[in-house]
Amino acid sequence: MRKVTFLFTTGVLALLVGAGAARAQAPRKSPHVSTSITVNGHKITITYGRPYLHGRKMIGDHEPYGKVWRTGADEASTLETDADLDINGLRVPKGTYGIFTIPNADKWTLVVSKNAKQWGAFKYNVAEDLGRTDMTVSKTGSPVEQFTITLTPEGSGGALLKMAWDTVEASVAIKVE
Repeated sequence: MRKVTFLFTTGVLALLVGAGAARAQAPRKSPHVSTSITVNGHKITITYGRPYLHGRKMIGDHEPYGKVWRTGADEASTLETDADLDINGLRVPKGTYGIFTIPNADKWTLVVSKNAKQWGAFKYNVAEDLGRTDMTVSKTGSPVEQFTITLTPEGSGGALLKMAWDTVEASVAIKVE
């Protein structure tokens, strides 16, 4: 009887491990990308998941106003820089950080977290914030189906970070120090 129990337990365990491995290797629903810019010889990179609207109302509904949002899909989005930055008055030393946002109808808040390795905002901890800064909000000309982050040149020593989804675009200036 022990041999049968052992074989049964081993078989069930193998099925569970195999199912977990298959689930872990399943393609993501939201693709993950990086966007980068080089400013004065220094590279700034943001890596994030790009969810789709799929007919949903996201900002202000699925992602409620006034709450910390992971700013993308799956694990927290990250900001990596090889130079010190000034993001609208927020000093960010070179390194890798988690980035979150707090969307509101009239403005968004960009949150830079010292913790770059976390899943979404489920375990977000305000004590790990490096700091926060305001972002400007505007309406897009047409709906943006897939969440998009861009970095574009601005002036001789900076970039403009834009986040667009649905009919909302939030932006903030970045300067390389």
